[in-house]
Amino acid sequence: MEITGIHATPGYSGFFFDDQRAIKQGAEHDGFTYEGEPVTDGFDEIRQAGETIIVDIELADGTVVRGDCAAVQYSGAGGRDPLFQAEEYAPVIEGPVADELEGRDATEFLDNAELLEEMTVEGDRLHTAIRYGVSQALLAAAAEAENTTRTDVMADALGTEPATEPVPVFGQSGDDRYNNTEKMFVKGVPVLPHALINSVEKIGENGEVLLEYVDWLVERSQELGPEGYEPRFHIDVYGMIGEIFGAPYDREEVVDYFADLEEAAAPYPIQIEGPMDVGNRADQIDAMVELREGLAEAGVAVDIVADEWCNTFEDVQAFVDAEAADLVQVKTPDLGGIHRSGQAVRYCEGTETRAYLGGTCNETETSARACAHVALATDAAQVLAKPGMGFDEGYMIVENEMRRTIARREREQQQVDTDEVTADD
Repeated sequence: MEITGIHATPGYSGFFFDDQRAIKQGAEHDGFTYEGEPVTDGFDEIRQAGETIIVDIELADGTVVRGDCAAVQYSGAGGRDPLFQAEEYAPVIEGPVADELEGRDATEFLDNAELLEEMTVEGDRLHTAIRYGVSQALLAAAAEAENTTRTDVMADALGTEPATEPVPVFGQSGDDRYNNTEKMFVKGVPVLPHALINSVEKIGENGEVLLEYVDWLVERSQELGPEGYEPRFHIDVYGMIGEIFGAPYDREEVVDYFADLEEAAAPYPIQIEGPMDVGNRADQIDAMVELREGLAEAGVAVDIVADEWCNTFEDVQAFVDAEAADLVQVKTPDLGGIHRSGQAVRYCEGTETRAYLGGTCNETETSARACAHVALATDAAQVLAKPGMGFDEGYMIVENEMRRTIARREREQQQVDTDEVTADD
């Protein structure tokens, strides 16, 4: 079925763009916003409204499918593409992108997505957010044209066997790390709570505040969780362990702190995302390898998650090849085309590194649902609940999309089995 039209409508995403550098340099909260001047190019304020471009693809039979362009909350930081501004980029989608894709066969998802991935305009590749959103619409178009699920289209493109159970969902609490986490316990969320530990105040000058929080996680999970509940704790510290301890990361003081985290989390596993941020990919990999070797030598079972400087497909490869992390976050908007996220998850197969299909609170319900299909197609280790920082909505969107898709695939397989039996008779 032919692609007959592509339209771009600026809109809002599920959270905000934040100037991470300004925040790390000490910008103080002013209610929901921040005081001070932005320092990252493109920002007018330290916190400003998140934006999206709603991408509609029309097919020859009149069907319209959708994808949403999105960029991460901390745009322009850590080697990412610049701040994504919808009014600037919408004409690119309705112009050069539409010119390339209109008239193409919608069932050729991988070819179409790769064409988009390699496309340049005035010598520059398309912004990652454009590639991300348009490729979601291409995935939906292929599923519609083939009367199948987006999971099956993605699995066919990647050569995988889809998961038959929902991938464990990782809930993120935002700054409301107590109330939102209690909601997660009540719902039995398998991986939690993120906790947004992005300042010395939140971790403690010697890490003591985070240890107290982990103690609380264990206590409340046992009080509120369903019978048999065994959560995995995942906490993003935004490099703050590096801020309070510093290198080298295999020394006794640092390793002992991770041992304290392991003890506080017992009997549940714990993983720490972004333990340090040293300013570039090569040094970040070296620092994380140093930390992992120190933990392994001491027998400390805390998993380390790559985040900072692990943005592109090539970044994921570098972290996995160096064995710099127990998990790598595949930050879906940063990889561009959504198939690239699937390929990044697959790159972890057969290695000691697990794939966390992540992204950002600053996405939309459309991009979150699309990522649920990538998670199922690749059977990722975990998938982020998104968008937003309220938890409930993002969890509902991602979990229900996986459950609905699995149920549909089971019904369709049952029908195939029934038809085969009838034919044999």
